[in-house]
Amino acid sequence: MFAALLCGAPLSAAELSPPPAYYGVLIVSRDRLEVATTCDIGIYLQDKLAARIYQGQSASFNLPPGTVAIRLGYMGGLGCEPSFEQIRSTRVQIEAGAVQQYRIALDLGSLTLLQVQP
Repeated sequence: MFAALLCGAPLSAAELSPPPAYYGVLIVSRDRLEVATTCDIGIYLQDKLAARIYQGQSASFNLPPGTVAIRLGYMGGLGCEPSFEQIRSTRVQIEAGAVQQYRIALDLGSLTLLQVQP
C-alpha cells in the first residue's frame, strides 16, 4: 500500500473502508426515578459480575456477537441486603456493529430490563 501511495496509484474502496466490527455494544442505564432505591445494582453477564452501577449511571459493554444472559441483583449499600436473582435473566442477541440500549426497571418488586427504542 505504501508503494501505491508513492507511485500515485489510486486506492481501492476496500483499502479505504474501515475494518468490519467484530463486536456489538450493550448499554445498560439506571434512571434515578425508575429504580428509586439507594441500593447499588450489579449487572451480571453470563453469571459473572460485569458492573456495579448507582443511581443515574450507565454501563456499556463491547461484546462478541451471540446471545448473552443478563442478570441483575442488589449489591448492598445504605440499608440494603445483597441479593442475586438466580432464576430470572434476560437473553439479548448481540449483533456485530449494533448498539442496543436497555434501562433497569422494577417489575412487581424485582429488577428487570426494558429495551430503549431508538
